[in-house]
Amino acid sequence: MKALVVVDMQVDFVTGALGFPEAETIVPRIAQKIHDYRQQGWEILFTMDTHSETYLDTQEGKRLPVPHCLRDTPGWQLCGEIAACRQPQDRCFCKPAFGSGELFDYLRGQDPYEEIELVGLVTNLCVLSQAVLVKTAQPEATLVVDAGCVRSYDPALHEKTLDVMAGMQIQIRNR
Repeated sequence: MKALVVVDMQVDFVTGALGFPEAETIVPRIAQKIHDYRQQGWEILFTMDTHSETYLDTQEGKRLPVPHCLRDTPGWQLCGEIAACRQPQDRCFCKPAFGSGELFDYLRGQDPYEEIELVGLVTNLCVLSQAVLVKTAQPEATLVVDAGCVRSYDPALHEKTLDVMAGMQIQIRNR
């Protein structure tokens, strides 16, 4: 079995409060990848950055004082083309921090996967955090990050993060 983890493809990261032009470029590629996984009958999992009205009082909010992905706001929603791809059977994990403990627990409780692929935003924050958790929950699965389907607001950090993940025995494809 294979799984695709779509990390934080939400309005606020693509065109909203923390959006950046490069984020928009990966939306069609991720939508196609979701379609391809669905055609194969493989699992599709979504993470969603999820904050409350008290975000600015959190450790993250004090370091990044830009309210974003506030639950049930337009910016919290999956961005258009990605939202259209989501099906009722796809699991979605809301997370108040960079990594999702719920996704970790879910994957740890599953039979071993052959391969788990990560795509989404932001390479040096949530994608990296999810990769570490996925690798820990499913250590025998081949973990893949498609470099053509992840982005960061900082291209240098994006490249450095891909290097770090490669050093963690994560396959970096399409670099």
